[in-house]
Amino acid sequence: MYRHAVAMTEQVEDALAGHLLRTDGQEDICLATYATSTGASRTTRILRQVHLPTEGDRHVHGNATIMGSYVLRVAAAAAAQGLGVAIMHSHPAGRGWQLMSELDADAEHSFSAMVEHITGLPLLGLTLAGDRTWSARLWNSGAPEWAESVRRVGANLKVSWNEDLVPPAASGKAQLRTVAAWGDQAHRDITRLRVLVVGAGSVGLDVVQRLAATGFLEIGVMDFDRIGEVNRDRMIGATRRDAKLRRLKVEIAARLARRASTAARFKVHRHRNTVTSAEGLKVALDYDIIFSCVDKPWPRAVLNTSAYADLIPVIDGGIAIDTFTNGELRSATRRHQVATPGRPCLACSRQINMSEVALDMNGALDDAAYIQASGREPISGRPNVAVLCAGVGAGQLDLLVSLVAKPGGQGVPPPLRFSLAPHLLEHLPEPSQSYCETERQTAAADERVNLTRPLQPVDGGDGLSSMRRWAEDRLDAAVERLANGRRRSL
Repeated sequence: MYRHAVAMTEQVEDALAGHLLRTDGQEDICLATYATSTGASRTTRILRQVHLPTEGDRHVHGNATIMGSYVLRVAAAAAAQGLGVAIMHSHPAGRGWQLMSELDADAEHSFSAMVEHITGLPLLGLTLAGDRTWSARLWNSGAPEWAESVRRVGANLKVSWNEDLVPPAASGKAQLRTVAAWGDQAHRDITRLRVLVVGAGSVGLDVVQRLAATGFLEIGVMDFDRIGEVNRDRMIGATRRDAKLRRLKVEIAARLARRASTAARFKVHRHRNTVTSAEGLKVALDYDIIFSCVDKPWPRAVLNTSAYADLIPVIDGGIAIDTFTNGELRSATRRHQVATPGRPCLACSRQINMSEVALDMNGALDDAAYIQASGREPISGRPNVAVLCAGVGAGQLDLLVSLVAKPGGQGVPPPLRFSLAPHLLEHLPEPSQSYCETERQTAAADERVNLTRPLQPVDGGDGLSSMRRWAEDRLDAAVERLANGRRRSL
């Protein structure tokens, strides 16, 4: 089933709410333009620019009537930029996701054909309730098709849910302590968020299990690699058997997520892909939040761009461990931040070096000859250790809570850096750069700068025949079912 969603920045929503929620309690109406962000199974309409009415554009009389000349003017401006048109009105006394009255439906329907003819894109209709809950629908072929959600993105992520399409799950006994931390309604909203973990390594595996235990209903894991004995020391939950059979990391992550999940209905999606491919990026656009658990600059740059262009917050984390020449530990530095409109991007905070991105894209960072000639340290050979990786995941999960639960009324902080030797936590005062190309692309959607490349064929890498792999997979599935049954009986 193909899905639809709507997104806007906190700044855009404040402008719309300031106009639509009048102090006199009357309904009001206005227009905006939108860009299209196309995922693999979801299309998101991203509000780009608000066009508030001028004198004579609408008539407020308890309800609100919009003039055709206003719609025609905004549609022409949208068409010139390759954008669509959104028409919005308010229900000041309403609470929660709003349906349309007969008058609402007639008004939107009357303009839908004209708008689609001028712009080539369907009319988007939105309603704002008095409690600032949004609802949205798309007018395709003269009939409304409801969106599953409307998200407002900034220092916090707030989502309005269409409960007919994305129903909440009742929290069970296994989630009592979690619900007690932020309340039942917040839990119902938070656990419906579709979360993608990019990178199923030392950090990503831990994050996936924590998300599943919290009660999230739908989690995706993206990684193209297989586990080996060399990295089993950091992949908590991976077994010797996994390393021997060179199992896919996404398979291990999915197994651990299923075992940890406390949700009555739980889905884990395995994406053997890379976000640096067009196919991988399309998959990422189907999610509401992305955890960046990668160790290379190129995938970080792709996610950084999408955080602003597609309004999908990216929670990034990383660690660098320093050693003396004799091999003893000097220190370690952890970095955490959320790339989201209203906060500096990963390039502005110096978490990404764009020259490193270019080297990664042309394969230089995997070229042993280049690494040796340049005197660089290979990324894949950097020291790492499980007990320090846990701190990276913990910091990212802290930021998730700040983003979606808004503890103490606060949003996500600026970039954070923790230095192990002095045990110093710093709030980095990194401002957005004046000519930041990434933040300039906020709400660009499908017009974003394309940093992806065609996906190269992935080598099996394990030396097993397809028949033996099938047999091993069936055996593992049987063992897992047996283990689950034993846990339920205890």
